[in-house]
Amino acid sequence: MNTRAIGIFDSGLGGLTILKTLSKALPKENLIYFGDTVNTPYGSKSKAAITRFSLDIARFLEQQGVKLIVVACNTASALALAELQKKISVPVIGVIEPGALAAARSTQNGRVAVLATEATVHSKAYPLALQRLDKRIRAFQRACPMFVPLIEEGWTHKSAGPLIVQDYLAPVARSGADTVILGCTHYPVIKRLIAQTLGKKIHLVDSADVVAEEVKTRLTRTDRLNPRGRGSLKIYASDDPVRFKRLAKHILGRELPRVYLKKLNP
Repeated sequence: MNTRAIGIFDSGLGGLTILKTLSKALPKENLIYFGDTVNTPYGSKSKAAITRFSLDIARFLEQQGVKLIVVACNTASALALAELQKKISVPVIGVIEPGALAAARSTQNGRVAVLATEATVHSKAYPLALQRLDKRIRAFQRACPMFVPLIEEGWTHKSAGPLIVQDYLAPVARSGADTVILGCTHYPVIKRLIAQTLGKKIHLVDSADVVAEEVKTRLTRTDRLNPRGRGSLKIYASDDPVRFKRLAKHILGRELPRVYLKKLNP
């Protein structure tokens, strides 16, 4: 069990921020990543569709013999995690609860802003999680649908990037929040730009960092850490692996190894 891989999946490329952080935090662990590029983005789809996609991917990862699955997608974590935890035989970790916990510990004034996809915002998953942790916390949510294509197409350093970020974040700055959750796994790619826009007094919660801590804690507690060797990486995409490999450079900052095509159930 110890040498089995950790499975990670996302609606596309954003979960690579989780993969990148996990590989640094747990360099001996074998990792399998699945990007559902045929169905991306999840942020504008129904709960039923997202749950179906998530179950198909989780069952595929289960068949690969993984010891734990990370749902590296805020939308899937918000809408499908409970169903996955019921139907998948290995532990399944989402990104909502760890991110909410980190924000609850960080905030000094009880005001937390959440940057996320439209589906995550509509689910109210973060406000509900924050309320469970501390009823005094007030959450302000902001959907940022343009962030994902901006990041994936590598436009963050062009003139349009800062203008789009400033437009989305203006209401966040006015909200009085002292803590901001990056509620989509794409968003850490523009963490520096978001920080520059909001100012030094705002604390940003990066889900990649807190999820890596949660995975390490879970594996340590169950004595399932890989004790030896150097971790391997295998990556699957449900559509156009060549494009996935090209765009992944904008997130990882390096070339990926081979990306395998794995089509899901129609």
